[in-house]
Amino acid sequence: MARDKASLDIFWLKDESLDNLDDLPPPEVLQQEIIEHLEAALASFRDVAAGLRSN
Repeated sequence: MARDKASLDIFWLKDESLDNLDDLPPPEVLQQEIIEHLEAALASFRDVAAGLRSN
């Protein structure tokens, strides 16, 4: 497989609007948002798993 197709390097996705790092929320806010998104995703996966078990 070609290297470019197997690479998981996502740094090319950098959002150019984030050039001014002073405008970012504090790390604690970012951390809490990430945790909330991960918990929501986990709840969704649990719902899917429960649906699969009931079929």
